[in-house]
Amino acid sequence: MSIRICAAGRWRYSSLSKASSFQPSVLLQYRHQSTQTPHKVIFSGIQPTGVPHLGNYLGALRQWVKLQNDAAPDTRLLFSLVDLHAITVRQDPKQLLQWKNESLAMLLAIGLDPKRCTIFHQSDVSAHSELMWILSGQASTGYLGRMTQWKEKTANEKENSEKLKLNLFSYPVLQAADVLLHRTTHVPVGHDQAQHLEFAREVANGFNHVYGQDILIPPQTLVSPAKRVMSLTHPVSKMSKSHPNPKSRILLTDSDELIQSKIKSAVTDSIEGVTYEQDRRPGDLAADLANISMRVLKEQVSSAVTKLVAPIRERHESIVGNESLLDDVATLGAAKATESAAPTLLQVKRAVGLCR
Repeated sequence: MSIRICAAGRWRYSSLSKASSFQPSVLLQYRHQSTQTPHKVIFSGIQPTGVPHLGNYLGALRQWVKLQNDAAPDTRLLFSLVDLHAITVRQDPKQLLQWKNESLAMLLAIGLDPKRCTIFHQSDVSAHSELMWILSGQASTGYLGRMTQWKEKTANEKENSEKLKLNLFSYPVLQAADVLLHRTTHVPVGHDQAQHLEFAREVANGFNHVYGQDILIPPQTLVSPAKRVMSLTHPVSKMSKSHPNPKSRILLTDSDELIQSKIKSAVTDSIEGVTYEQDRRPGDLAADLANISMRVLKEQVSSAVTKLVAPIRERHESIVGNESLLDDVATLGAAKATESAAPTLLQVKRAVGLCR
C-alpha cells in the first residue's frame, strides 16, 4: 500500500491487493476530517481471541454490518479488534498474531467495508492507551471494584490473588478511552456490557466537571436486539470462545458437517415438545415448533445455521491467506483511526496541562 499526505491535508491510499469481495484494487481516498463531530459516531470492538462464533455474529457482528449499511452518509463508524484487551489474559504471542489476522479477515468476510467504516487494530493507535492513562485519574477504584466481571474473577481466585493482574482490574478504563477518544455518540453493546458503558459515561462526566469543559461526549447505548446464543453443551451459559469444550460453540469457520454434528449432540431436556421457557427450559424455544420431535428440531436448526454460516466461511477462506490485502486494510484503518483520535487527545492533554 502506498500512503502519502497531499498539500491540502488529504490522505491518499492505493491498495494493490488481489482478492477481496469489496474490490480493494480501486483507489481509496481519505480526506482529513474536521475536528467537528459528525451527527453520529458509532464505535464498537471485539477481542481477537479466536475465530468468532455464532453468538458473536448474531449478537454483535451482524449488527455492525446492519449499522454500516443503514447509516446516514455523515455517520462515522469505527470497528476495532481490541487486542490490548485480549492481553488481560496471558496469550501465546504467535497465536495472538494468528488470531488478529483471522479476526480481521472475518470482519471483511461478514461484510464490513473499509471504504465505508474504519476497521483497525486497537494497538496500532497509541492514543487509546495514552488516553486510558490520563482517564485513570478520573476512575474510582471503588467503582472498578464493583464491576461485575471483576467480582466474578475475584471470587474465582480468592485463594490465589497473585493471578489477578492490574490490567484485568483497570480494563474498563481502557474501554472508556476506546469510546471517548473518537467522540463516539452511540455504542452497540450486549446486555452484559451495559455496565461498562455506564462507567464510560461516568468517566466522561467526571472529567468534564473537573476541567470545566464539555471535552468528552458521554455516549448513548445501542442495545443489540439479538438474544443471547447459549452454549450447546450447557444451555444456562452463553456461547463462549473460552469454553474448554469445542462442541459448546459453532464457529463461523465450521464446515457444514461439523455444524450438523455439534447441533445433533447439543444438550436438550427430556420433556416432550418444544416451548419457550427461558428459566425452566433454557435449551428450548419457539411456539410454532411445539409438536415436532427434538430430532426434527435439530435438523431444522442445522439447516438454518449452515445456510447462514457457509457463505461467511467461504469468503473468509478466500481472504485469510491474502496477507497483502489484510496489511492494506490494517494500515488504512490505523491511519484513519489515528486521525480520528487526534483532536480529542489534544484537547484532553491541553485541559490537564500536558501541552499548550
